[in-house]
Amino acid sequence: MGVYALRGPRTDADQQGKGGQLFLGAGDFLLHWFMWALTPLTTLSLRLGLTPDFYNYLGLALGAASGVAIALGRLELGGLAIALGGVADILDGRIARLTGVASDFGDFVDSTFDRFVEVFAFLGFVIYLRGSAWGPFLAAAAMGGSLIVSYARARGEVLGVLCTGGLMQRGERLVLTCLVCFLDPTLTTWFRLPPGTVVVWMLALMTLATFLTAVHRTIWIGARLR
Repeated sequence: MGVYALRGPRTDADQQGKGGQLFLGAGDFLLHWFMWALTPLTTLSLRLGLTPDFYNYLGLALGAASGVAIALGRLELGGLAIALGGVADILDGRIARLTGVASDFGDFVDSTFDRFVEVFAFLGFVIYLRGSAWGPFLAAAAMGGSLIVSYARARGEVLGVLCTGGLMQRGERLVLTCLVCFLDPTLTTWFRLPPGTVVVWMLALMTLATFLTAVHRTIWIGARLR
């Protein structure tokens, strides 16, 4: 990150073309740095002939693995699987565009697999937090809010309205879910809290933010359709 900053931060053309943002623009430095950091891996993938399908299925497998790891209480391992799955999700789209094989089929598979991956992680939290009074409910609510956010965008696009705004899009959900898996074991130990406490706080935040984002998208898209 230091090297990237010293060389002069540059925006990633791919993300800029898609209107990609992180935390309403506040995290754009991190977003474009991460895309820059993945450039060598993108180049290596092209040289090895790895296809978008390879990364699509790898991301799906890592998503399933993250759900299992979280359910078993191996949060750090689950966080690692989520992070690697996120990298695979980025690479499949970039490679598809760079090799000229981007298609409606690829977009459909990619988007659908993304939903599977999110559901795997949230179901893992439901099982992990089964002894908590509010944990399973918040995990289910966060999952529901996340799916509504994605559905609103997809349905809007079908009707000719593109809406990519909102506080809690998939990128933000991915970052928060990954971070809480790495931080919960340490923070709960330091502050002598029951394991999973930080996860519950994160799920409460995500529930609120996803439903606010879903309401925003519903109103925004509905107004333009009128």
